Amino acid sequence: MFEPKKILVPTDFSEHSDKALREAVGIAEKYNSKIYLLHVIDKGVQQCVADYCLSQEVMEELTHESITKSREMMADEVSKVAKNAPVEIEFDIKKGVPYDEILKEQDEKGIDLIVIASHGRTGLIGHMLGNVADRVTEKARSEVLLVRA
Repeated sequence: MFEPKKILVPTDFSEHSDKALREAVGIAEKYNSKIYLLHVIDKGVQQCVADYCLSQEVMEELTHESITKSREMMADEVSKVAKNAPVEIEFDIKKGVPYDEILKEQDEKGIDLIVIASHGRTGLIGHMLGNVADRVTEKARSEVLLVRA
Protein backbone atom coordinates (compact mmCIF):
# COMPACT_ATOMS: atom_id res chain seq x y z
CA MET A 1 0.00 0.00 0.00
CA PHE A 2 1.26 3.48 -0.92
CA GLU A 3 1.86 5.58 2.20
CA PRO A 4 3.58 8.86 1.32
CA LYS A 5 5.73 10.44 4.02
CA LYS A 6 6.88 13.56 2.15
CA ILE A 7 4.30 15.49 0.13
CA LEU A 8 5.14 18.43 -2.12
CA VAL A 9 2.40 20.97 -2.85
CA PRO A 10 3.27 23.69 -5.36
CA THR A 11 1.15 26.83 -4.94
CA ASP A 12 0.43 29.96 -6.93
CA PHE A 13 -1.96 31.18 -4.20
CA SER A 14 -5.01 30.49 -6.38
CA GLU A 15 -8.16 28.84 -5.05
CA HIS A 16 -7.18 25.77 -7.08
CA SER A 17 -3.84 25.52 -5.30
CA ASP A 18 -5.67 25.95 -1.98
CA LYS A 19 -7.85 22.97 -2.93
CA ALA A 20 -4.72 20.91 -3.67
CA LEU A 21 -3.28 21.87 -0.28
CA ARG A 22 -6.48 20.77 1.48
CA GLU A 23 -6.24 17.40 -0.31
CA ALA A 24 -2.60 17.08 0.75
CA VAL A 25 -3.47 17.87 4.36
CA GLY A 26 -6.06 15.08 4.37
CA ILE A 27 -3.47 12.63 3.07
CA ALA A 28 -0.83 13.89 5.51
CA GLU A 29 -3.19 13.41 8.46
CA LYS A 30 -3.95 9.86 7.40
CA TYR A 31 -0.32 8.80 6.88
CA ASN A 32 1.45 11.12 9.32
CA SER A 33 3.25 12.80 6.41
CA LYS A 34 5.15 16.06 6.18
CA ILE A 35 4.03 18.67 3.66
CA TYR A 36 6.45 20.84 1.72
CA LEU A 37 4.62 23.87 0.33
CA LEU A 38 6.48 25.51 -2.56
CA HIS A 39 5.92 28.75 -4.43
CA VAL A 40 8.05 29.50 -7.49
CA ILE A 41 8.54 33.07 -8.64
CA ASP A 42 8.78 32.78 -12.40
CA LYS A 43 12.00 34.34 -13.64
CA GLY A 44 10.30 34.94 -16.97
CA VAL A 45 9.81 38.66 -16.23
CA GLN A 46 11.71 40.55 -18.87
CA GLN A 47 13.91 43.47 -17.97
CA CYS A 48 13.54 45.07 -21.41
CA VAL A 49 10.58 45.42 -23.74
CA ALA A 50 11.12 47.11 -27.11
CA ASP A 51 13.36 50.08 -26.30
CA TYR A 52 12.39 50.45 -22.63
CA CYS A 53 14.38 48.73 -19.90
CA LEU A 54 14.06 48.58 -16.13
CA SER A 55 17.27 49.14 -14.21
CA GLN A 56 18.91 46.25 -12.42
CA GLU A 57 18.11 47.97 -9.12
CA VAL A 58 14.39 48.08 -10.00
CA MET A 59 14.47 44.41 -11.03
CA GLU A 60 16.14 43.46 -7.74
CA GLU A 61 13.62 45.50 -5.75
CA LEU A 62 10.71 43.86 -7.59
CA THR A 63 12.16 40.44 -6.85
CA HIS A 64 12.71 41.32 -3.19
CA GLU A 65 9.14 42.62 -2.85
CA SER A 66 7.77 39.53 -4.57
CA ILE A 67 9.69 37.22 -2.23
CA THR A 68 8.62 39.19 0.85
CA LYS A 69 4.95 39.18 -0.16
CA SER A 70 5.12 35.48 -1.08
CA ARG A 71 6.62 34.63 2.34
CA GLU A 72 3.78 36.51 4.05
CA MET A 73 1.17 34.69 1.96
CA MET A 74 2.81 31.31 2.61
CA ALA A 75 2.97 31.94 6.37
CA ASP A 76 -0.70 32.93 6.33
CA GLU A 77 -1.59 29.81 4.33
CA VAL A 78 0.31 27.56 6.73
CA SER A 79 -1.22 29.18 9.82
CA LYS A 80 -4.74 28.69 8.41
CA VAL A 81 -4.09 25.02 7.72
CA ALA A 82 -2.01 24.33 10.83
CA LYS A 83 -4.69 25.45 13.26
CA ASN A 84 -7.16 23.00 11.71
CA ALA A 85 -4.87 20.03 11.18
CA PRO A 86 -2.01 18.51 13.17
CA VAL A 87 0.39 18.20 10.25
CA GLU A 88 3.92 19.48 9.81
CA ILE A 89 4.22 22.00 6.98
CA GLU A 90 7.46 23.51 5.77
CA PHE A 91 7.42 26.16 3.07
CA ASP A 92 9.92 27.59 0.64
CA ILE A 93 10.06 30.10 -2.18
CA LYS A 94 12.26 29.61 -5.21
CA LYS A 95 12.90 31.70 -8.29
CA GLY A 96 13.06 30.02 -11.67
CA VAL A 97 11.03 28.09 -14.18
CA PRO A 98 8.13 26.67 -12.12
CA TYR A 99 8.09 23.08 -13.34
CA ASP A 100 11.91 22.85 -13.18
CA GLU A 101 11.97 24.10 -9.60
CA ILE A 102 9.16 21.74 -8.58
CA LEU A 103 11.05 18.77 -10.02
CA LYS A 104 14.31 19.90 -8.36
CA GLU A 105 12.51 20.20 -5.02
CA GLN A 106 11.16 16.67 -5.50
CA ASP A 107 14.68 15.32 -5.87
CA GLU A 108 16.23 17.44 -3.10
CA LYS A 109 13.61 16.52 -0.49
CA GLY A 110 13.02 12.89 -1.53
CA ILE A 111 9.34 13.58 -2.18
CA ASP A 112 6.96 10.58 -2.33
CA LEU A 113 3.94 12.46 -3.67
CA ILE A 114 3.30 15.73 -5.48
CA VAL A 115 -0.18 17.15 -5.05
CA ILE A 116 -0.77 19.81 -7.70
CA ALA A 117 -3.77 21.69 -9.05
CA SER A 118 -4.62 20.96 -12.66
CA HIS A 119 -4.75 24.71 -13.35
CA GLY A 120 -3.64 27.78 -11.50
CA ARG A 121 -4.87 31.27 -12.11
CA THR A 122 -7.64 31.90 -14.62
CA GLY A 123 -7.40 33.14 -18.20
CA LEU A 124 -4.35 32.89 -20.43
CA ILE A 125 -1.98 32.87 -17.46
CA GLY A 126 -3.97 30.02 -15.93
CA HIS A 127 -3.75 28.06 -19.16
CA MET A 128 0.02 28.49 -19.21
CA LEU A 129 0.25 27.46 -15.53
CA GLY A 130 -1.85 24.42 -16.34
CA ASN A 131 1.07 23.57 -18.54
CA VAL A 132 3.19 23.44 -15.37
CA ALA A 133 0.97 20.66 -14.01
CA ASP A 134 1.23 18.82 -17.33
CA ARG A 135 5.03 18.97 -17.31
CA VAL A 136 5.31 17.97 -13.67
CA THR A 137 2.96 15.03 -14.23
CA GLU A 138 4.95 13.93 -17.26
CA LYS A 139 8.45 14.24 -15.74
CA ALA A 140 8.00 13.53 -12.03
CA ARG A 141 9.77 10.55 -10.50
CA SER A 142 7.29 10.35 -7.65
CA GLU A 143 3.56 9.77 -7.68
CA VAL A 144 1.46 12.80 -8.69
CA LEU A 145 -2.04 13.58 -7.55
CA LEU A 146 -3.63 16.02 -9.98
CA VAL A 147 -6.43 17.93 -8.26
CA ARG A 148 -9.01 19.07 -10.79
CA ALA A 149 -9.74 22.75 -10.90
